[in-house]
Amino acid sequence: MNYILFDGPSRNALLPFTFTRPVADILIGIMTIRQKWEMRLGSTTTTLTEEYLSEKFPMVELETNVMINASFLPNNILVEMVSNLEPNQAIFKGDEVIAFYTNEDQEEVDFDAYEIIEYNEDCLTVQNTWDIFAKNDAAIREDFEYLIEDRRSQPIPKSVNVIAPENIFIEEGAKLEFVTLNASTGPIYIGRDAEIMEGSVIRGPFALCENAVVKMASKVYGATTVGPHSRIGGEVNNSILFAYSNKGHDGFLGNSVLGEWCNIGADSNNSNLKNNYEEVKLWSYETEGFAKTGLQFCGLMMGDHSKCGINTMFNTGTVVGVSANIFGSGFPRNFVPSFSWGGASGFTTYITKKAFETARLVMSRRNVEFDEREAAILEHIFEESKKWRKE
Repeated sequence: MNYILFDGPSRNALLPFTFTRPVADILIGIMTIRQKWEMRLGSTTTTLTEEYLSEKFPMVELETNVMINASFLPNNILVEMVSNLEPNQAIFKGDEVIAFYTNEDQEEVDFDAYEIIEYNEDCLTVQNTWDIFAKNDAAIREDFEYLIEDRRSQPIPKSVNVIAPENIFIEEGAKLEFVTLNASTGPIYIGRDAEIMEGSVIRGPFALCENAVVKMASKVYGATTVGPHSRIGGEVNNSILFAYSNKGHDGFLGNSVLGEWCNIGADSNNSNLKNNYEEVKLWSYETEGFAKTGLQFCGLMMGDHSKCGINTMFNTGTVVGVSANIFGSGFPRNFVPSFSWGGASGFTTYITKKAFETARLVMSRRNVEFDEREAAILEHIFEESKKWRKE
């Protein structure tokens, strides 16, 4: 069967992260949503997403297809139901479609003509930006249980101070010596060729993905995920870094999500709790206002390619778009549009020529090419985000 992951109605609520990727390529737990579906289905997937992303993330449509709402994370029951879908059948949870069967001759989908199969069990969904960190605890536990089934961990080095070693899994090539791992509060997964430097103290749930690094004497609280090739240092609590991002120095990052190719300057900090302990509101790209999160703890949401200088201070519930460059003293405002350059004293437009030069240098350091597809995506975002910049 040909499986296609589609963005669904939550795409705009997941900006700025979905500016540069489909919903399916959001990292939560140990893997992206796409990787979770592909592993459990035993099949590759393609994507139905925004037109400007379709060259990088194409859709392959065959004679028969199953469309899957990428906001829903797979579990054993859901995967079995999706695998058994037949023509003119759709799976719904309440009013939301999870998956449905289509064929290439079908010009439109009329669910009134479908047999509706109700899914009444619990499952994880990613429908708002803050879900990514708020549901990361449950996502790490689900991924860990699935990934380690019938597998044996690499041995824990003798110099490691460990609590609950049965909840720790180490992949081949990982390096760790003279660190403390406390997996009594949740599982700890250490990916292939990852490294935890000496003196670090880590509490689960925690996921260190392939080739990621925890730098010396770091303090990490669950539930935290460090994406492939990313690096963390200092103090990190309940945060997710997508691939190739750096928070490599002292300073606090809490209840936050960083996209790809982000860099947090030394001694930078974010607030994750308001002084009056009230509910945190976050900028919404859908309403172009601040939306209630229902959370008391909520930190920084930073889109791909954004950077901040040393000693940057982020207020509780700050949203930074794509390819912003923030520096200077004081707190920048808690919504920084894409391609903004500046800080608390004000912003100007970060022109694409300069932004692309930086992106090309940053990516080349990791032997990744900044190609025409990447440039075209960022050009589109630059134009789309003009309305939020004061130019």
